[in-house]
Amino acid sequence: MPLLRPTALTAFVLLSGCASTPCDDPLSDACRDAQLLQQNDMLQARLLVASGELDQHQLASALLTRAAEQDRRGEAAFYQAILKVREGPQVDDVLKLLEQSAEHHHPYAVAMLYKIYSEPYLVEEADPVRAETYRAAYAELDVAKSGYPSLTQALQVVDGLLSVPVQ
Repeated sequence: MPLLRPTALTAFVLLSGCASTPCDDPLSDACRDAQLLQQNDMLQARLLVASGELDQHQLASALLTRAAEQDRRGEAAFYQAILKVREGPQVDDVLKLLEQSAEHHHPYAVAMLYKIYSEPYLVEEADPVRAETYRAAYAELDVAKSGYPSLTQALQVVDGLLSVPVQ
């Protein structure tokens, strides 16, 4: 019985390391493989979303769902929100995904939430207080402090993703 406990403990430590570390340890080949596959899924999904082709949405959605399992930056949720907007505004779902992404400090999600409440976009009325909250949140992001992308630049990216011609 004592041999079983250390083995179980070792397995737990190795598996929890996969979920919480960047896989810098040479013993974590499986973890590194999972990370590479997640990066590949995100790259393919971003390309499919940026293409704007409706017939690619199902594949993009599947890739984003799989990538979301290991996404620590909120990127998958942001692109899922873009797909939902294109499929026909599912406002509650879009807002939930954007909030989830913004909680991970994803700059484009914060910018899109600012856009939603300042214009208004997808919602019936502008909400200047919420818009200001997201503008201020963007200003606190590391990317904003470094100067790139600025909120204006992030909004241009968001607008570009939202205005891709749907075929």
